[in-house]
Amino acid sequence: MELKSGDVVMLKSGGCPLTVADVDGDNIECIWLGEEGDLFRETLPRAVLELALVVPHDDEDESEDDETEEHDDEEEEHKSKVA
Repeated sequence: MELKSGDVVMLKSGGCPLTVADVDGDNIECIWLGEEGDLFRETLPRAVLELALVVPHDDEDESEDDETEEHDDEEEEHKSKVA
């Protein structure tokens, strides 16, 4: 398994997703956020890791789209009042 910085992995035994920070042979430095938002960093052997399936959050994209639409509506409303 070829790993590079930025890959998302998990322990084969389960747990939260980890982000690969650095690869040094079979030693993989990973970082992750704890439940309370604390940042953790640990070097783990490659043998205990597997690539994680990452599914993008649609909620974030939808909220950005909603904000853009609201902003566009406000601009149109302002233009119609000025004209």
